[in-house]
Amino acid sequence: MTQLATVVEASDRAAATSSRSAKRDALAACLRAVAPEDVEIAAAFLSGTIRQGRLGIAHATLVRLPSVAAAATPSLTLAAVDATFARIAAATGKGSASQRVELLRALFSDATPAEQQFLMRLLAGELRQGASEGVMVEAIAAAAGVPVELARRAAMLAGDLGVVARAALAEAAAGLARYTVRPLAPIAPMLAQSAADVADALARLGMAALEFKLDGARVQVHKVGADVRVFTRQLNDVTAAVPEIVEAVRALPARELILDGEAIALAPDGAPQPFQITMRRFGRKRDVEATRTALPLAVFFFDCLYREGQPLIDRPTEERMAALGQAVPAPLVVPRLVTGDPAAAQAFYAEALTRGHEGVLAKALDAPYEAGNRGATWLKVKRTHTLDLVVLAAEWGHGRRRGWLSNLHLGARDPHVGGFVMLGKTFKGMTDQLLAWQTRELLAREIGRDGFTVFVRPELVVEIAFDGLQASPQ
Repeated sequence: MTQLATVVEASDRAAATSSRSAKRDALAACLRAVAPEDVEIAAAFLSGTIRQGRLGIAHATLVRLPSVAAAATPSLTLAAVDATFARIAAATGKGSASQRVELLRALFSDATPAEQQFLMRLLAGELRQGASEGVMVEAIAAAAGVPVELARRAAMLAGDLGVVARAALAEAAAGLARYTVRPLAPIAPMLAQSAADVADALARLGMAALEFKLDGARVQVHKVGADVRVFTRQLNDVTAAVPEIVEAVRALPARELILDGEAIALAPDGAPQPFQITMRRFGRKRDVEATRTALPLAVFFFDCLYREGQPLIDRPTEERMAALGQAVPAPLVVPRLVTGDPAAAQAFYAEALTRGHEGVLAKALDAPYEAGNRGATWLKVKRTHTLDLVVLAAEWGHGRRRGWLSNLHLGARDPHVGGFVMLGKTFKGMTDQLLAWQTRELLAREIGRDGFTVFVRPELVVEIAFDGLQASPQ
């Protein structure tokens, strides 16, 4: 059995370097060192995730966990931690919140200080070791001695890095070759990088397909005869929650399909509803029909990954577009313009904004479908805004940022009562020089501490760029 400390040490080594190859090598060495039965757990933890998904642990509970007395020596195994997470995830009903907290406290009491720090960041989704999914795929390939393209393709088709790591380390290339495009088995989605504007996107792509970028919920819809399944961007099956999408795809003439698209709630006038309104439909298990009546969903597709027995992910964008047009009627296809003309592209972008959408996606016509945003063949152009916000507090950094105040708590003035209210946090876009400067300046303004957080006098103002806001009950 593998100790948690093995993964914690590898994570620290990855976080301590800015070299992508050094991160890959640290993670690969760890994967080779863990017991075969622990590879899936190790790969998940090193990716900054847990196999159980969300555990229902409140942020306030996580903040209090560092006060639990730590163990002097490492004893926790990966299997024990994973089993505890499974018990937490399974806790339901009356008293389940207290049960989850007690399970967590018991886990933390068996952890060393370094393990406590790791577990807290893991549970908060803030591991921040610089090991993106792309780096993890490279680490899996290096650990198993297989071509990185084979590991990358298997990760896209399996949708689970842990499963891919286990297959690669156990059976090398033969294990990864089993993963193929099959209807009803979800595929990891392709993502987009950012472009400054449409002119920048066309300069990088040349002739491109521009599509409205809808602020909806990404859906991947699979069809085999009358059997239709709908998966989210995280590959969760939400078929029962979206009957209108099921009905729309079931009515299509093709027998076998895998379609990529967006589900979005529209107002009576056809204008798109905010993202969080759309998301009310997902995860719904009861009263689906009543919710459907009150908040109907529309679906618009932009890609076809499989059609009538033929996988299309290796085909260029323009071929997949043609297959989509043959399989899906125009009203269910995202508005699209193929152009290399910056003026035409700008007009299309302006139309998307006028109709209430986020912006546009520009796609290279000759690119295959590749999971993640490794390449730059899909570029998103979104309207951004800025706010001047005051720094209210900052959290001590981890890994490469250890010793610096990193994550800023940002606030805006409340015109009704005076003072400031917290709006959000950010740690992005900071150089080492800026981190050193802000640590010095914030410590000079310190007014108190709480766990990992330093509270400061509200004197430093920062400009924050953002492309969307959501209402919060807090």
